[in-house]
This record gives sequence, structure tokens and C-alpha cells, in this order.
Amino acid sequence: MAAQRAYTTHPLVLRRVSVRRVEEVTPRMRRVVLGGDDLAAFTRDGIGHPGFAAPGFDDHIKLILAADGDVRAALPAQLPHGIEWTPAEHRLTRDYTPRRVDLDAGELHLDFVVHGEGPAESWAAAAREGDELWFVGPKSSLRLPERLDWIQLVGDETALPAIGRFLDERPLDVPAHVLVTVSDDAARQDLALRDGDTVSWVLAEPGDAAALESAVRALPVPPGEGYVWAAAESRALLPVRRYLQRERKLPKERVNITGYWHREEPAAPETEAAADAGAAPTAPAKIPSPLPWLAARAALQLGVVDAVADTPGLSADALAARLSVPGPGISVLLPLLSAYDVVVDADGGGLRLGTAGEELLDDHEREEYTCHEADVLLAVAHLAPALRSGTSPWRAASGATLYDTVAHDAERYGELVEECEQLVFLLSGLTADPLWEGVGTCLLTGPGSASMAAALDDAGRRPRLRIAEEGVPAEVLRGHVPAPERIDWTGGPSDVAVAAKALAYRTDEEAVRLLTRLAGWTGTAVLVEASRPDGLSPHAAEAALHAFTATGSPLRDSAAIAVLAERSGWRVERTVALGWGAEATVLRRA
Repeated sequence: MAAQRAYTTHPLVLRRVSVRRVEEVTPRMRRVVLGGDDLAAFTRDGIGHPGFAAPGFDDHIKLILAADGDVRAALPAQLPHGIEWTPAEHRLTRDYTPRRVDLDAGELHLDFVVHGEGPAESWAAAAREGDELWFVGPKSSLRLPERLDWIQLVGDETALPAIGRFLDERPLDVPAHVLVTVSDDAARQDLALRDGDTVSWVLAEPGDAAALESAVRALPVPPGEGYVWAAAESRALLPVRRYLQRERKLPKERVNITGYWHREEPAAPETEAAADAGAAPTAPAKIPSPLPWLAARAALQLGVVDAVADTPGLSADALAARLSVPGPGISVLLPLLSAYDVVVDADGGGLRLGTAGEELLDDHEREEYTCHEADVLLAVAHLAPALRSGTSPWRAASGATLYDTVAHDAERYGELVEECEQLVFLLSGLTADPLWEGVGTCLLTGPGSASMAAALDDAGRRPRLRIAEEGVPAEVLRGHVPAPERIDWTGGPSDVAVAAKALAYRTDEEAVRLLTRLAGWTGTAVLVEASRPDGLSPHAAEAALHAFTATGSPLRDSAAIAVLAERSGWRVERTVALGWGAEATVLRRA
């Protein structure tokens, strides 16, 4: 049996609400009560949208603000089933947890920490009755395990809305053990505690990682099956995550840790002075050297970061001996790691992690340097010869296409499957399409197959699934797909086929071969691919080069896919916009 899915997805809808009243919860927390017709089912521009739903205690909605005050210009485009984040120079977005949802009264409560300096806190500080606010979401709700004996809720002041909502609504009828760090006793709130619950308030500055870790370690561990939910400043949570996973050995499905905010380092004094004096803008920065990135990658691959985290105070020689690195290798690496605050020895007391090193303890942070995406990035070094020879940089670097590499590497393919997990939030437009009427069998291929299967499940569609991926063992996908016992793990004739991100790692020739193969199994196929950069991504300018590095083709838009389809005996019937730069292209056999 597959493990219970961790999230339930929701339709993404852009909604407008206005301020009904403002309440002071504590001297450090302001509650803004919002209301409006968009919280109920409504129609805009001829498109009907469902009523607002945020059933999870830690659901997030994305507030949309604008640095220049022109919020209308910052709004995303509403699709029939999703959101497209079109480019907007002054758009600012911030995620917030609904403290209370009262649909009978048509109200949504949001709590804001006072004394914050961000755009959302500034908006809340100035909020008055009648002010409008636009938001999107939530895109999903956390599913807690069904059988638990207790839950620990850990956070700083920003986590109080989620913690308070959990205690009010009790999605689990088990004892709750609450730990909250606050910078002032005035931040304490009355919480709806029951018999068997506990609460600990710890005075600490916002983002104090040591204080948070110490407080979590001091919590008693109740007997039985438990769950730990934690939300605070992102870097302050890194040692907590490490403690829970490495020392308490809690399985992945029993932990949910979310960085609610990120503390910015203060600007250097001379920079502030220059700004105050109205100094002329500086020249554009030089293109950064890749050496620090490569050094960080080497440090992670060798185990330097983990070894220093496990045993602070090691000398360079002791570190080299522990990692079995001969010669001067470690001493060559350490100066650059120190310059970028990864591993430092500032006081002569031995090596310890700097701020950047602590961030690399987080699995998501280190993926930038060690996962499949990092290998694609390294292949860009072969860009010039690839452009001259008309091949992909990946092939120029490795001698094989990316598909050939992935199809024979189950671990690498598993990484692609995990990268596609976010796709499930975009597929409601496809699962609502009329093409599913009367479909009894569906063939899935590509690393997004697990997300497609989950989206069909969420939409209440239950076709018999067939999953076929050449060269990839079934066990790679099996753990990611709901109800694997209802799935055929070999291909065959089907009413419809969905290739979910299957072209993203194939060359044009490999894509044509796949589409030709699908034409022998079905008369209707759907290609789910990114056709343009995600408008919210800070790396949007890199998207075309990234795709070209992997396959020798830039992001394939509708016209490019139509060319591949025609070569394979298909014709494009229509495209379904999914949002975030993704599209589903519906093909019919010609």
C-alpha cells in the first residue's frame, strides 16, 4: 500500500476582499478581519469560481501587494482553472495563514505581527475599514496522519495564528504540546488548551536558532506515535530539523517544518551611509565567479558540512583524517569556504559552521549543489561546443543524451519524480476537461505520472491507470503513486495517454519516438509541459538556457510541440493553460 498523501489540493482563485474591522489581539499582534463576495462562489469575466476553502490549520494564502502602490497592475491572470503569474515589475507577494474562516459570516481573519518591517506588516499597520486586499490560495491543505497519540506544535510569534487555529478547531483529538518563542511577554496569547495539553513560552529574539533548538530539545517526548509541526524563521529551524531527523529519528511523514520568514542580514554601514547621502548608483556588479558554488558542492560531496556540524571544533587535519582526504585537499578548500561563511575558524577554536553552512544542513538548500539540477548546471560549461555542433550541452559533456542517462539511473529518475510533485497543484484544469468523459483506461508516462495520478484521484476520476516508462524500474514510481495496487505497470492500449513532463528531458528525436509509440496505444494523448518561464520565479531568465542544456531545445511552446506532433502522426486539437507557465496540449491521432 502507498503511504497516505501529505496534502489535499484546492483550485487556485484570485479573490478580492476588503477590511471590515481591525482588532488588537496583543500589543504585538494585529488582526485584520476581511470580507467580501469573493469568499463565496462567484463569477468574474464569465468564469465561475468555487467558494473559498481553507480547511487546514496551517493553510497559506498569498497576499498580492505592489511596491509602487498599483496593485491592479501586479495581479496575476485568472485562468478557468488556475493562475498565470504574468510579469509585473513591482509585484510583492507574502504568504499568511488564515487565523479563522467564518464562511457563514463571510469573513476571513488574518493576524499580523506588529513591529514587522515587511510590506504585508506595513499594509496591516495602516489598514482601515474598506481597504481592499487581493489574494490567491490556498493551493493545498496538510493531511495529518490518521492515527496519532500526540502532536507537538513549535514556532515563533509568526506561527501563533496556525497554532491558535489548530487548538480552536482540533483536527486531531489528541494531546497538543505547544512551544512558542516570543521576544516579549506581551506577545503571549490565550490559547484554547484542553486537559492533557501543555504550553511553554520561551523568551528569545526573533530568529534565535540556539534558543529555539534548546527549547525543542527540552520538550519531553511522550510515548506512542507522535507528530511534530514547526514554523519559524527559516534558518532558525535548521538545527531543529537536524535534531528531529538525526537524533529523534522521526520519519518524514511524522514531521512538517516550514520556514515562515527569512531574516535579512543588515546592510554594511558604508552602504547605508551612501544611501542616506544620495550617492550615485554603483556600476553593475561583475558576473560572479562560479568558484564558491563549486567549493560548496565539493564540501557537501565530501561530507565537510555534516562532519563539522556533528563535531564542532575539529582542526583541519582532524577533518581531513575523518573524511579520508589525503594531502593538502581540505586546506585548499577551507579558505574559500571561510570567505563565504560556510566553514569558519574565527577565534582559533577549531572549525564550525557559518551562517551559509548552517543553511546547507537543510536538504532543500543542499539540493542546489548536489542533485540532478546541479549536474545540469555543470553541463552548461559545454555550452559553446554544443552550440557549434548543434547538440545539447548535456550530451557534449557526458557523451549521452539526458534521457539515456536518466532511463538507466533509478535514483536520478526518482529526483525528477520529486521535482514534479508541485505539478499536482496545477492539474485541476486538465482533470476538469471534458476529454475524461467515458475514459476507462489512462496510460501515464513521464516523471510527472505520480502527480497526474494524484490529481485524477483528487478530481474523483478513477480510470484504470497504466504506467509505462522505458528503462525505469516500477519501484521508482511505485512509492510516489496513490493506490499502486490499482495500477498496471506495463503499457498497453488505453483510452487516453498523458505524458507528464516526459519531453522535458528528451531531445526532439527522442520526443518523436515517444509520441510515435503512444500513437500505437491510443487515439488521444495529452502533453503536460512548461511552455514559458514561471512569472514568480527569480530564475525566469534562465529557463530557456536550462531547457536547452538538458535537451538541445529551448522551452517548447505550442508551436514547437505542434511540429513534433505532426512528425509523429498527431494533430494538436487544443491547449489547456494550467498556470505557472505550464500547458496541457491535447493531441488527436491524425
